[in-house]
Amino acid sequence: MNTGPSDCILLESNGHFALIDAAEDNDFPADKPHLKRPGYEQAVVDYLLEHARGEDGLVTLDFVLGTHAHSDHLGGFDTVILHPEIRVKKGYLRRYDGERVFILERKRWDNEEVHDQMYDALEKVGAQIVEDFNGEKTTLGAFALTFFYYENQPRFPKYGENVNSVIVLAELGKVRALLVGDLNYKTGDERRVADRVGKVDLLKVGHHGYVGSSSAYFLKKLAPRYAVVPNVKWRIYPDVKWKLRHVAHAELHTTVDEDGVIAEFDDNGEIEIHSGAAGHAEHT
Repeated sequence: MNTGPSDCILLESNGHFALIDAAEDNDFPADKPHLKRPGYEQAVVDYLLEHARGEDGLVTLDFVLGTHAHSDHLGGFDTVILHPEIRVKKGYLRRYDGERVFILERKRWDNEEVHDQMYDALEKVGAQIVEDFNGEKTTLGAFALTFFYYENQPRFPKYGENVNSVIVLAELGKVRALLVGDLNYKTGDERRVADRVGKVDLLKVGHHGYVGSSSAYFLKKLAPRYAVVPNVKWRIYPDVKWKLRHVAHAELHTTVDEDGVIAEFDDNGEIEIHSGAAGHAEHT
């Protein structure tokens, strides 16, 4: 979805829906006024109500998944989950451990707060909460989904929460899409992911295209035909933009410039890319 430089991905197949991340929100802790940012929670809710209602008039999400405890990924979840016209069956959310994150981020960011808001909302509506799901395989309509992540944060130096991102591999027939949260190459995880997954057709680019993500090895191994960046094009780091074009040879799409990006898959390995949040397609 077009949620500025934050992530929100709606999966749909055969009338089944799931939400991966829920974008930045307007909330911030009272002691952290520097975190006041434009939120997109209402835009996410409005999109779901417009495009994902069932015959009963409600939006049913088979699951929601938070890739990692940053507000530009988890912030909008409590609003979505607690909305009276949205029903969430299951929530995938890793336990948050502040000790695995460097101290400056623990003090200045609201990682624990957004994690706990999402967890409490899931608990309040009675959704099943899954905290350990590394390697789990599941389905959503015709999609085959695999969730995995790495737990190799070094004791020193420590990095931010981005390296703890959950990766989602979505497969439909011959088509493969890789959604990598804010994965970066600081602890070697991009190399591990590339070796594990191999070639894909579509890549949701990690960390909004900022520096520290999308190594040449990673992009060459994945060789995506399409790369989607949740950001505005001019904010993508020049090195990342160059590698997407000259190493991956990918067709680049950005969610802000195109007002949302919709990728429609079919069983024959074809992908159609549509711009604009008003679009809606089966097997998206």
